[in-house]
Amino acid sequence: MGRRILIIGASGSGATTLAHHLGSALKTQVFDTDDFYWVPTDPPFQIKRQVPERNALMQEMFLPRSDWVLSGSPVSWDTEIVPRLTHVIFLTLPTPERLTRLQKRENIRQTVRGAHDPVASQIRSGFLQWSAQYDNPHFHGRSRASHEDWLGRVACPVLRLSAEHAPQELTRQALAALDLPGLAD
Repeated sequence: MGRRILIIGASGSGATTLAHHLGSALKTQVFDTDDFYWVPTDPPFQIKRQVPERNALMQEMFLPRSDWVLSGSPVSWDTEIVPRLTHVIFLTLPTPERLTRLQKRENIRQTVRGAHDPVASQIRSGFLQWSAQYDNPHFHGRSRASHEDWLGRVACPVLRLSAEHAPQELTRQALAALDLPGLAD
């Protein structure tokens, strides 16, 4: 039986990093929901795909595969991939540490892009403000409350991990919980 793993958490919790480590350990493909959610643009993250298009792209990528790791949060829009999940890993990290990680990541992205781009700067600023709202119970975007609600309804096992650990330790913990002790050592 294949393993189809979703790794979710707040932005900056390390879901994408853990997905790549876990995918490498399991020798399987890794995907990120941003690749399905956003139309590729320069600068990125400006145009959202419509839900049917996102789902069609995901179906096309995932249907022929028995194993994969997906990072990100399709919980508010995907209804077709979720029933195929065998495991969900939910990462948590205190907000101040998450926001520090995000600011560092965004600074690196800005450095890589080179010249100051006002559109990219505005997108980055809005993203950081949006990300800071994750623990606000009244926030209507991606939030801990929406994740907890979804996790209470998902049909597969859910593993909760603290992202305060190094990626290698999180990978070890995930592999052990997936009952793959040979890979976890």
